[in-house]
Amino acid sequence: MVADERTDRLQYDLSRIGARLRALRKERGWTLEDLAERTGLSRAYLSRLEAGERQPSLSALSEVAHAYGISFSSLFVPEPEAQNGVIFRGRDARMQRGQGLLYGRLSTSDWAFNLQPMRVVVPAERGEAREPYRHEGEQWLYVLSGKLCLELSGEEFVLEPGDAAHFDADQPHRLSALDGRDAEVILVACAVPYLLLRSYL
Repeated sequence: MVADERTDRLQYDLSRIGARLRALRKERGWTLEDLAERTGLSRAYLSRLEAGERQPSLSALSEVAHAYGISFSSLFVPEPEAQNGVIFRGRDARMQRGQGLLYGRLSTSDWAFNLQPMRVVVPAERGEAREPYRHEGEQWLYVLSGKLCLELSGEEFVLEPGDAAHFDADQPHRLSALDGRDAEVILVACAVPYLLLRSYL
């Protein structure tokens, strides 16, 4: 379980750094080829960094920061589109797979706000083999499509499109799709970011 948490945290951090690198490049109107020429790094390598699929070296990040004319530490600080918040564009949404779920973050401001909104798809084939989980914080979810079973402290609740649930995440909980169809939900959690994936089980 510790190894899984480390893997989740690493993937979370890589995804966050990748989003930051992509935003910096888009702001300047550069292509990956432009950035590759300025850094001496390959286009394929830079593409994988932005996709969160490659763990960057310190020297690579230093080259990227130099190309953008910013400090190294600035690579880890978001620049919101709005003065008092962060605007998340649908075109930037990326679905990932983890813990048997498909998920996509709906905000890039995980370190600035307490709420963590996500779009989550619970595959029909996921089944109920996984043990319920519990963690600090609370969760709220809204069913967009499909039929969802929310197991909460041993009690099962069947939720359909338009239904919502709000609960203390310290209670053992687990999600599963019913009727052989995927279920899709919007989930908002308040918890330690890199533990969020584990909270959906």
